[in-house]
Amino acid sequence: MAAYRLLWVDDEIELLKAHILYLEKKGYVIETVTNGYDALDRCTEETFDLILLDENMPGLSGLETLSRIKEQTPSTPVVMVTKSEEENIMEQAIGAKIADYLIKPVNPTQILLTLKKNLHQKEIVTEQQTSAYQQDFGKIGMQINDSLSLEEWIEVYKRLTYWELQLSETDSAMKEMLSMQRSEANREFTKFIRKNYTKWMSKPEERPVMSPDIFKHNVFPHLNNEEKVFLVVIDNFRYDQWRMLYNEIADLFNIEEDLYCSILPTATQYARNAIFSGLMPDVIERMFPDLWVDEDSEEGKNLNEAPLVQTQFDRYRRKNTFSYHKINDSQAAEKLVQQIPHLQKYDLNVVVMNFIDMLSHARTESRMVRELASNEAAYRSITQSWFRHSPVGDLFRTLAASNYTIVLTTDHGSIRCYNPVKVVGDKNTNTNLRYKLGKNLSYNPKEVFEIKEPHQVGLPRPNLSTTYIFATGDDFFAYPNNYNYYVQYYKDTFQHGGISMEEMLIPLITLRGKKR
Repeated sequence: MAAYRLLWVDDEIELLKAHILYLEKKGYVIETVTNGYDALDRCTEETFDLILLDENMPGLSGLETLSRIKEQTPSTPVVMVTKSEEENIMEQAIGAKIADYLIKPVNPTQILLTLKKNLHQKEIVTEQQTSAYQQDFGKIGMQINDSLSLEEWIEVYKRLTYWELQLSETDSAMKEMLSMQRSEANREFTKFIRKNYTKWMSKPEERPVMSPDIFKHNVFPHLNNEEKVFLVVIDNFRYDQWRMLYNEIADLFNIEEDLYCSILPTATQYARNAIFSGLMPDVIERMFPDLWVDEDSEEGKNLNEAPLVQTQFDRYRRKNTFSYHKINDSQAAEKLVQQIPHLQKYDLNVVVMNFIDMLSHARTESRMVRELASNEAAYRSITQSWFRHSPVGDLFRTLAASNYTIVLTTDHGSIRCYNPVKVVGDKNTNTNLRYKLGKNLSYNPKEVFEIKEPHQVGLPRPNLSTTYIFATGDDFFAYPNNYNYYVQYYKDTFQHGGISMEEMLIPLITLRGKKR
C-alpha cells in the first residue's frame, strides 16, 4: 500500500525535525511549508492525505488558511496544532470541521494517535471487528444449536444483527462467514417454529407475545396509567432498520427495546389485522365477516383497521378514545405533525406508515431502486435517510417534546430472497411469493412448512381442502410455467409472508421524550 502523504504547515517547522523524522520512520511521507500561502499553493498542486496546520502564523493565520483549504479540498482532514487554549479559537476550528485539535507542545505519540484515528481508522476497525467476530463466532454457533425458547432466539438474532451492522462498516472478509451463520440460524429457527407454532396457537396464554397480544401487553397498560399514547406501526420494518433509526432518536427519547413474534403469514393482511383486532385471522373472519377481506378479493386488504381497533376496545369494555391515521407520503406526515396539538383530546393515536413497504415493492419493480438499495446496508441507509429528511423525523421530534408515550412497532419484517422453490397451484392461488394457500397445491413438503388444518393455527379456511404453505430461509415460490423469467425477476428481492428471523422477530419499542 502506498505511504500516506502529509503536509505540515508551521512557521517554526525547524523545531519539529525530530517529530518529522519519527513519522518518516513510521512510513509517512512528510512535506513541510512555513506559511499559509505556501500551504495553499501546495494543496493546489498536490493532494495530501492529511494536513497538520499551525494556528498562530504570521501573514495568513491558521484559521484563515483552514477556511481556504476547506474551499479547495473539503474532504482532506486537517489537524489544528496550536499553543492557544482559548475557547473561541477551538470553536472556530471545530466549526470549520477540523479533524482534530492538538495543543503545543505536542509529542510524537499524540501526533501518531491522531494519524491513526484519521487515516487508519477503517483498517484498524476492520481488523479489530474481524477479530472480535471470530471470537464470538463459536459462541453464536452454540447459541443457535441450544436455543429452546423464543427469548433465546431473539438474543441470537440481536447478536447476528449487531455483527452485521458492525461489519458492514468495514472491509472484513468475515462478512461472508456471517452470512453463512445467519443462514444456518434461519434453518434452525425454522425447525423451532415447526416444533412450536401449532402449540402456541392452541395455548395462547402460554405463548410468547405475538401479533394479537400487542394492545393487551403494550398499549392498554399505558392507557391504564392514564398516559397519552401514540401507537406507530411502520409496515415491513425490520430490526436492523430500527437500529439505524435508534441512532437518529437516541438523544430525544428514553428507549425500551424489545422484540416480539409475528404470526404467520408474516403479511400485512394477517399480522396487522391481528394487531388491531387482538384476534387471530380466523376469529376475525368468523366474528366480523364484514371486516375481513379474503385473499381472492379485489378489495384492499387493510381498509378496516380503525373499525378493528374499535372492536378490540369494545371487547375489553374500554372507554378510551382514539384516532387513526395512515401515512403514505410526506404531505400526510406534515399534516399529522400540524395536528399533534389537537390530538391531545384522544387517549390513543394510531399511526400506520407505509414507506418501507412501498420501498420494498419498488425495489422489486424498478431497476433504478434496486440499484439504490443494492444490498442490506444500502436498504438500511435509505430507511435512515427517509427518517432523517422526511416529516416523519419531525413527527418524532415533536412527540419527544410532548407528554406522549410512543409504542413503535411493525406487523412483519422481510427477507432478501435468492432460492426459488417450485410450486403449482390453480388460478385462484394467491400471488405472494413467501406463502401460498389453495386447495390444489403441488409442492415438495420437505421444502416448505405446510399447514393442512388452518384453524389449528388461527387461519381462515376458504375451502374444506385449503392448505397453507410457507417458504423458509431465503426461499421464494416460483411457478414452473415461465420459470426462468419468474426466477430472474424475483431473485434478490425483499419479500415477506414466510418463516425467517427477519420476518418474524420484529421491533416492539417504547419511547418517552427526555425533555417532557
